[in-house]
Amino acid sequence: MVGTPLTQVVGERFRTAADSPSAEDTRQQRRIDVRLSAMWGIGLRLEVAIRLAVIGAVSVDTANGVNSAITPVVIGLLMLATVVIGHRAAPTPVYAVRFASSHDLDSALMSENNELQSKVRAALAKVIDPELRKPITELNMVKSIDVGDGGDVHVEIYLTTSACPKKTEISERVTQAASDVPGTGAVTVVLDVMNDEQRTELRKQLRGDAAEPVIPFAQPGSLTRVYAIASGKGGVGKSSVTVNLAAALAARGLSVGVLDADIYGHSIPRMMGTDERPTQVESMIVPPIAHEVKVISIAQFTQGNAPVVWRGPMLHRALQQFLADVYWGDLDVLLLDLPPGTGDVAISVAQLIPGAEILVVTTPQLAAAEVAERAGAIALQTRQRIVGVVENMSGLLMPDGTTMQIFGEGGGRQVSESLSRVVGADVPLLGQIPLDPALVSAGDAGVPLVLSAPDSAAGKELRGVADKLAARRRGLAGMSLGLDTTRHG
Repeated sequence: MVGTPLTQVVGERFRTAADSPSAEDTRQQRRIDVRLSAMWGIGLRLEVAIRLAVIGAVSVDTANGVNSAITPVVIGLLMLATVVIGHRAAPTPVYAVRFASSHDLDSALMSENNELQSKVRAALAKVIDPELRKPITELNMVKSIDVGDGGDVHVEIYLTTSACPKKTEISERVTQAASDVPGTGAVTVVLDVMNDEQRTELRKQLRGDAAEPVIPFAQPGSLTRVYAIASGKGGVGKSSVTVNLAAALAARGLSVGVLDADIYGHSIPRMMGTDERPTQVESMIVPPIAHEVKVISIAQFTQGNAPVVWRGPMLHRALQQFLADVYWGDLDVLLLDLPPGTGDVAISVAQLIPGAEILVVTTPQLAAAEVAERAGAIALQTRQRIVGVVENMSGLLMPDGTTMQIFGEGGGRQVSESLSRVVGADVPLLGQIPLDPALVSAGDAGVPLVLSAPDSAAGKELRGVADKLAARRRGLAGMSLGLDTTRHG
């Protein structure tokens, strides 16, 4: 036998070593071995062909009885070629793994790609849709995940609509999540749009398959606390109190929504710093989110600063749609910024959400307090509960530490005591918010004071009111207790 058989050389070089650094294997090294294995297959075929040629040459000389001097030379050259081919076909790889065939190699690479694909999908399960606030995998928004050479990842994502205002944010979140998976190379994200059937399934998944949308907060099993922020007259800072309470409650980790029910004097989007429009998925409206608060307002459906000129029935219908057609999700608290007074909207709220509780906002001025009492007293007719009173603009803090009572004093306390007598239950004064120019600036800038200056005097007082509302437990009024009232003999 001349030289070392190629199978022995390959076997030695591709042996599975006990000290192989398998934990440090990389996809690049795996592809090198695929090529080496292919070369090994070619070398093996050449070796077999050459040996057969050698045997054939010897057989011919023996049969002819020729003792040619050329034959040993040819045989020697062929054997040398065999050794050279065997040597070149099996160079030592970076690490040694033995494969029985190229099919095994393909299977191993496919298995590794599938494993990386599964890891990427698991990472995408942590990507939350910025509007629907659910994982994109749960919403069936992941169209496909493909893994290529070098760990390159190609992800296709479904959007609910081509005009999705959060498409850039979604793409960035998906890219970041996939890139953070160990072993991935370049990540490419392509956005697609759901068809009508997919949007229908999404709506059913989020809101059920009811023929007509229902108001979730009016259902007996609802655990959402609904606060209707009311005032007897305009200009008392009711909307400022609403947005700051919403932001403060959201900062505590609660799921919060704000409905701007002041159709004629809407101002909530501006004070929350959002000019985004809602996204429509069939008949379902997805509200924009600002400072972790879901916001809906008629201002998001009008052009510019156009006025809304509607009569009572239109107001009722608009409020009903905001409550039923909007996808609010699982809210802990819903705040309604009511228009001043005791008009159509206040009555509609009582009809549509009987369990809503009233929070009265007033100023220290006694004349304003008397008007605020009327706004709270409507609870007697609508059978609603008054959760408390907030006194806004209660005084201006001076540099020397004193307080200047610009609008008088005692109005909040008077409203609290008067309403307690009228309804026959305790109506507490939840807070007295001092005058603060920063509160006005924060509203104009679209960043509530409880976020921009939480340690200011007004910020602390507003956060204190929010803490009291968040600490209140939900009562059993309107809820089914699951009791069997049938008398058993």
